[in-house]
Amino acid sequence: MASSSLVDSGHRGTLRFLFTLVLGLFLGGLLTKLIEFSLPDGAPREFLLTSVDASVGPLSVDLVAVAFVLGPITLTLNFLTIVGIAIVAMVVRSWI
Repeated sequence: MASSSLVDSGHRGTLRFLFTLVLGLFLGGLLTKLIEFSLPDGAPREFLLTSVDASVGPLSVDLVAVAFVLGPITLTLNFLTIVGIAIVAMVVRSWI
């Protein structure tokens, strides 16, 4: 009985991590768009909107019956994305 609860807590931890990451990325993207429209040109705007891009793809899979192409998948990180992930992580930690 104890071993099944240990497996469940690990699975729940992974789901919580993925939920936090995805929701944090969305919140960070929203914050980025809000800052993009509201701040005038200057050093604070440049700092908040400077980003690092990582991309993978396109990935093509050709099976005998099915062929598909996925990609490219791009992840864009900036300061506001990290802030969004941190906010969601604090909320998830206090609620769940």
